[in-house]
Amino acid sequence: MPALKFGLWYSLRNPAAWARSEVEIYRETLRQIAWAETIGYDDVWLTEHHFCEDGHAPSILALASAVAVTTRRIRIGTSVLLLPLHHPVRVAEDAATIDILSDGRFDLGVGIGYRPQEFAGFGISPKTRGGRVDEGLEIIRALWRGETVDYRGRYYTVEGAKLSPRPVQDPMPLWVGGFAPASAERAARLGDGYIGTGDMTELVRIYREARARLGHAGPGRAAGGHFWLITSRTPERTFAEVAPHVLYQIRMYNIWLKEAGQALFPEVTDPRELADLGILSVVTPAQAVDMIGSYVEATGIERYYTWTVPPGMEESRMNEYLQLFAEEVMPRFRA
Repeated sequence: MPALKFGLWYSLRNPAAWARSEVEIYRETLRQIAWAETIGYDDVWLTEHHFCEDGHAPSILALASAVAVTTRRIRIGTSVLLLPLHHPVRVAEDAATIDILSDGRFDLGVGIGYRPQEFAGFGISPKTRGGRVDEGLEIIRALWRGETVDYRGRYYTVEGAKLSPRPVQDPMPLWVGGFAPASAERAARLGDGYIGTGDMTELVRIYREARARLGHAGPGRAAGGHFWLITSRTPERTFAEVAPHVLYQIRMYNIWLKEAGQALFPEVTDPRELADLGILSVVTPAQAVDMIGSYVEATGIERYYTWTVPPGMEESRMNEYLQLFAEEVMPRFRA
């Protein structure tokens, strides 16, 4: 079994209760990523949302470009780009550009989105999101293959498009994410791998069964991890420090999901509930090794990542935990 790869995950949120300069947040995030690759982290993943009161990163392909030119080794991925809100030709070109800037270190991960405000802001019906993703992935794939694309679908019409320059990687890695069975099946049909977070055992099973039905060789690829896992030599103290920030994050997700008519997390009012529900785990390195080992056994993932900076915390305050994880957890999965 190949060595497990380990990644960071960022949203660059700036909640009002802990407001800072966005310039500082972006600068310090790039600095942290560049430092993290020197201590052994393999991946960095960026996530997208729009029109958020806390400034959640809306433009992650631009951010990925910045990471590409400030790092040398770490892989750069999107988890996930909300593909229905982007024209696929533009995505194919931007992804190729990032791959060139990074010398072949970019992974495109896409999802369908769920927030009504985002679709309204872009003038797109959320009812079309599944179809837009399917058509978009077909167009992106064809462009990356070097084809001249003439495409007439329900949502996109493309005439005579040919990508130039093409990506460094051939083929470019393409991941599909989401929290519903349809996303896992879409990953099997149109992606190279399925990407998720949290309890994704059942979705990985659906993904792999769909691959088998489609006649694909092998089990495919999967990436994911615990929602929040932080290693510390003083877990109780660290939990008290980070829990208010994670509680804010979960409350915001629950507001968004409720507006979309979905439920992913239970309602949480007390920080200790985060631990009881498995949303926030602050543990010793030995405990982290056991937890990750069990997670990998259940899911078969090849790339593990978890949130890096709780919303509203300064990036540098997480460095001691990131270093401890790199020194005492990651090597146990690379022997």
